[in-house]
Amino acid sequence: MTINKQLGYRIRFLRQQKGLSIEALALEANINRNYLCDLERGTRNPTLMILNKIAVALDIDLSKLFEGIVEI
Repeated sequence: MTINKQLGYRIRFLRQQKGLSIEALALEANINRNYLCDLERGTRNPTLMILNKIAVALDIDLSKLFEGIVEI
């Protein structure tokens, strides 16, 4: 599994753990809903700024987004 897919699954897991819809997280992170969908599917290569926005919206440290992700 690619790193982008692993990251997407991780974002989806954390979003669902917080009880947020894609729309709610996108709004909170001030990013496009479709872009967030693509991230969760692993079809986008996000910038550090986007990942930071998502971490802030999820109220977690940026490093927590990468927990469990392994290099292939």
